[in-house]
Amino acid sequence: MTTGHDDPPQGPTPAGTLVADAYRGWSRELCEEFEARAFNGRVGGRLLSETDRVRVWEIRLAPGERLPAHRHVLDYFWTAVTAGRSRQHTSDGTTRDVAYEQGETRHFAFGPGEHLLHDLENTGSTALTFTTVEFKQGPNPPLPLGD
Repeated sequence: MTTGHDDPPQGPTPAGTLVADAYRGWSRELCEEFEARAFNGRVGGRLLSETDRVRVWEIRLAPGERLPAHRHVLDYFWTAVTAGRSRQHTSDGTTRDVAYEQGETRHFAFGPGEHLLHDLENTGSTALTFTTVEFKQGPNPPLPLGD
């Protein structure tokens, strides 16, 4: 990953407002975190429940707090328990600001070998809380959770 580039495109997308692309504004530490955590399967802050079919996660971030880079390979959905705002960096070099409404839910599906590697930072002034449910039976095996 490298940093720096021309001005990125701006404007809202279904995944929020594009702030930067081509790793623009990424610190060396952030690039190193993405490399070190490229296969981190801990997609939430606290694992609430796990069966042979699902993993249920809680993500609770205070203002300014962030969930480090993690990799999604399993089909999943999340629901915003609280309204709020976040900034997300994704492994394709984009940075997006996203606003959430309480109760908003988004679903994601992955084909064989597909993934999403990203982080999540609470940029709002109130706590940001999500429930995330991963489905363990699909085209990709679950990643180990590690630390």
